[in-house]
Amino acid sequence: MEMLTLVIVLIFETAIAVYSIATKQRRSKIKSWIRIAMFITFVALVLGDVVQWHIAWGAFAALLLILAFKEAAALLRPQSHTPRYKVISAIWKFFLLGLAVVVTLVPVLLFPQHRLPQVTGPFAVATAAYSYTDQTRIEEFTDQGDKRVVNVEFWYPERADGTYPLLVFSHGAFGIKASNASTFTELASHGYVVASIDHPYHSFYTVSEGGKVAMINSGYMQEVNNANKAGVYSLGEYFGLTQKWMKLRTDDMDFVLNTILEQAGRQKDTVYELINVQKIGVFGHSMGGAASVALCRERDDIDAVVNIDAPFFSELVYDEVTDELRAKSEAFTIPLLNVYSDDVWIQLDSSSAYIANQLSNEHFKGAYTVHFRGAKHLSLTDLPLYSPILANLLQEGRKADVDKYYVIETQNELILRFFDYALKGQGPFTPKAAY
Repeated sequence: MEMLTLVIVLIFETAIAVYSIATKQRRSKIKSWIRIAMFITFVALVLGDVVQWHIAWGAFAALLLILAFKEAAALLRPQSHTPRYKVISAIWKFFLLGLAVVVTLVPVLLFPQHRLPQVTGPFAVATAAYSYTDQTRIEEFTDQGDKRVVNVEFWYPERADGTYPLLVFSHGAFGIKASNASTFTELASHGYVVASIDHPYHSFYTVSEGGKVAMINSGYMQEVNNANKAGVYSLGEYFGLTQKWMKLRTDDMDFVLNTILEQAGRQKDTVYELINVQKIGVFGHSMGGAASVALCRERDDIDAVVNIDAPFFSELVYDEVTDELRAKSEAFTIPLLNVYSDDVWIQLDSSSAYIANQLSNEHFKGAYTVHFRGAKHLSLTDLPLYSPILANLLQEGRKADVDKYYVIETQNELILRFFDYALKGQGPFTPKAAY
């Protein structure tokens, strides 16, 4: 719809320009009525839900309104004289107007209208956002001595009775807490309370309850980008960075979990009263998946974990003598589901960062592992639904070879079935090895 709108408007503006040049008319009732009709048609398409209105359409709608208003005024204003016609001026105006149309449509081209993934549960889903201040930690990314504030958003079953398992999610390296909102919605619709964390300065951006915005830290972003390039860091430096990242992530998750459990014990008539504190799961995408696995080594109240496309950073040991990474030799006994895209799958047996993830690692022999063939790293988030262009750009132009809705809806189903099995005793859980 977005690209079609761009093409149609440019065709009409081209026709207006050609007509103006051919007839040597600066003012034309035909031009005026066409631009007024374009605005009225756009409004009708929005009201008819053919065009799904969202804020990204705002600039384009404003442009159409200004043009329609200008042409309506021209129709009503009597013409006292005929200005001299200049072809160069007409061409220049056409070029500027065409540029304005393209620029105002950029937001909707980046974020096109799309259908939401299927939600299959019986519960309507509500959301709530909170900011938690950790009085025991100073914010390391600022020099103001502030305490660290972690923003959390809940997805939970609305108008539900009883209590439900708590699931805590951690986003990827440059992600946001809504990165897998379709997954959270599907889980909540089936009777789960999902708390998704924004890790300040690790997330692309986050906004606190008070309206304070924290953008991603440039130093951290450079660390991650350089870590994905060969030869920038030594193996020892790389290992040190991963452990630093894991420390901040698990500290955030540990703090959020403790805060939620404290609130669940004393808050009434809020999302907290819906939480079953005896049933807890954690999951995350990319670096958030790595942090979820790491947190399970630190707490004994986590009953299940889902790792979405992440290396087990917490399971690595660096040997300074041999300058090698090896996997820990401690069995992982918590129910675990690994979900991999092609991007990670091809590294399981070739990259030292994934040595603990290898299917031959006997200390993870009880884990479930599935592979989405044709999927890319960001296919396992909602980003390709909201902005296919951005997803492809962030994946360096590598487009997934599988339907984006198939991937996210199948993944959502798998994660739901896994947590149903591990936390609610509903099973069995027998996923395929590949999808």
